[in-house]
Amino acid sequence: MIYAAGVLPNVHASFEVAALFLQAPQPKGPVLRMFRVPGRGDEEAVEKDFEKLLRMQGGRGENGYVVRVPIPAQDALQFDRHDPTLLAKRKDLAGYGSVVTVGELFTRGPSVPLQTLTQRTGLSGQAGAVRILRGRDVLLDGTIASPDPDGDVWTQLPRESLLQVGDLILRSISRPTDRRLVVSEVRSEHLPAAVDERVMVLRPKAPLDAQQIRFILLFLRSPMARALLVQAGVHVLWRDLADLPLPQPDEALASALDDLDIARQRLEEWHGEADEILQSVFIEQSAAQARDRIVQSGQTLRLRIAAADLLDDLGHIVRTRFPYPIALRWRETEAALSTRGAGAAYEAILGTAEILLAYSALIAAALAKEEGVRLESINSIREQLARGRGPGFGDWVATLEEISGKRVRRGLPAEHPLNALGSLFSDEQVKAARRRLSDRRNDQSHERRVDPIDLPQAQADAFADLTTLIEGARFLADWSLIHVTGVHWDAFRGHALVDYRNLMGDHPAVPTNTMSWNSSDIELGSLYLKDRENRLHLLRPFLIGHRCRECRSWSTFHVDKAPQGTVTLKSLEHGHPLDYPIAADPLRHVGLL
Repeated sequence: MIYAAGVLPNVHASFEVAALFLQAPQPKGPVLRMFRVPGRGDEEAVEKDFEKLLRMQGGRGENGYVVRVPIPAQDALQFDRHDPTLLAKRKDLAGYGSVVTVGELFTRGPSVPLQTLTQRTGLSGQAGAVRILRGRDVLLDGTIASPDPDGDVWTQLPRESLLQVGDLILRSISRPTDRRLVVSEVRSEHLPAAVDERVMVLRPKAPLDAQQIRFILLFLRSPMARALLVQAGVHVLWRDLADLPLPQPDEALASALDDLDIARQRLEEWHGEADEILQSVFIEQSAAQARDRIVQSGQTLRLRIAAADLLDDLGHIVRTRFPYPIALRWRETEAALSTRGAGAAYEAILGTAEILLAYSALIAAALAKEEGVRLESINSIREQLARGRGPGFGDWVATLEEISGKRVRRGLPAEHPLNALGSLFSDEQVKAARRRLSDRRNDQSHERRVDPIDLPQAQADAFADLTTLIEGARFLADWSLIHVTGVHWDAFRGHALVDYRNLMGDHPAVPTNTMSWNSSDIELGSLYLKDRENRLHLLRPFLIGHRCRECRSWSTFHVDKAPQGTVTLKSLEHGHPLDYPIAADPLRHVGLL
């Protein structure tokens, strides 16, 4: 098949010719070669590309491709329909969650023939008159044009011809240069109304929730949807639209979109408040009154902006939104950097890097145990504990590198926290920063200390690497480290009220919150990870919350030594030890002893 536009004399340049050449099947099997002559370009280069396509037995060239899979007799032969590039894009849509087609979710709604409208046109003030929406009434910004009593078409129609709340209406005729479909959602304020035959109605077969509708509209209005919509000419046909794939968001993506929508609405509210204050500058009776009111009214808005600016500061995010052990260590590192002691700051940087990796690895180990995933790195830690040694920097790295393997995480939902932990070292810059910090920590442990003259530069380089590592672990800010302080189970209602402390930020003194939980399996006093979907994951005995007997501060502990069955824990925050023999059995259960 050869496609070319503008090749017929005395015919408009946009008219495309599709020329079909048939050949007897070859010994290697039948193939279909598709080639589209570009509108512009080097004719010699186009000819060479065509000759290359004739020799190809599969794959894609610059202007064409080869299809080796037999195409059903009833299928269309438009150039884009079987393009491997577009087919790969269709397949990739499943990465959003799942994929359905327009025809699976929608049926084609009613439209009114133009001939009928010319015969039955009424006035907007007439009883029972219905507004007819035309293509121009479906606006590019996704809205529907306001009624125009003088310019609109009004008529009387039976109930079955009218639009319904939740219908999507789409311009069925577009320009060749249009990169997006023009589609709007019908709301109650648009009714009663109907559409003419140049507007296509997509009527949901079953009620769709607001999240689904929003995501469908985002996709239909994207250039990707237009590219995937294989159609002849500029007229969108229902048979092509019904076959268009529609990605469906998974729970994590839907939740993130909800958060973005809420943020957008709040920003619009603040924008409106600011506009209202600005517009009122000169409406007071006196300038002094206007000045005082504007200064006072604008204070809250200024504070909001100041708080929002802090969110661009990585240090603020870590101090306020990262888990307590990491946030505290980061705060101490910033404090050390503000003094002139380069040596103390250098030690604090390396210590913070180790605690970041230790916390991440312990979380990964707890989640892996919960999912029945076996980690060989746990065996290595168990052997070290048996020899009276505790886990260190290399053990945490080994656990995180093991969990980064896709085979280990096979079968887990996309939103599972292990997938985020597994991506920590997927970025080459993060991986390189981790290696350099690991080498520095190893040198310090083996008395290969940095020369005092080189220490300021080493401190700066190490802090840059720590910042890169923290950036790679931003997902930790989305998961809450919580300490359960109370469980109140209601057997009749089948749910519990759980009191907990949200240990996010650089201080353990935080207020107690309460949430509902639909089972009674929550452990009082234990630490849990609460993920983006508000699911709880038990962290005991990999992480244990307890008051430190040395500094009297509430701390998080992990197993550090177990000589002859006597378990000693170590604080992530301060490094203080804690003898904790009751942890022995749980540690044996998870394979650490």
